[in-house]
Amino acid sequence: MESVVKSSGSDTKNHLRVEPASIEDLKALVELTMDLFAHSGDLRADSQVQEHGLRLILEQPSRGRIFVLRSDDAIYGMVNLLFTISTAMGGFVILMEDVIVHPSHRGHGYGSMLIEHVLDFAKKKDFKRITLLTDKISADSQNFFKKMGFEYSSMIPMRRIIS
Repeated sequence: MESVVKSSGSDTKNHLRVEPASIEDLKALVELTMDLFAHSGDLRADSQVQEHGLRLILEQPSRGRIFVLRSDDAIYGMVNLLFTISTAMGGFVILMEDVIVHPSHRGHGYGSMLIEHVLDFAKKKDFKRITLLTDKISADSQNFFKKMGFEYSSMIPMRRIIS
């Protein structure tokens, strides 16, 4: 079973690869999402809830994909893609969530590696758009996504929690 990298090592980008996650990666994926949600004002960190959601994606690839950035023995980051259809775009689109690089490995271009992989995947599969939500209070996240070619939309996200 893979684990999330906890400290800086000698691995460089050349030793890392982006590939689809598998069910064996679930524990490491939960660890990454727990860290993300622990620092968000909108999301609640709950390992059982995150595990259930991640498992739904991993077990139903027609609904989405999770890609991981990994070395031979550890996971450095992840991105979660959910597939849907847009009538406005006339085709399949992606909702991108959970773009996470382990905190001790940020600033090395690993997030860009994940996003570049997603962009290649979307082009090859003829997706029409990628939409993401990023924290309103995180200027770093917003700047990162702008650098990767994402733009602000005039649409405002709204939601209703069904419980």
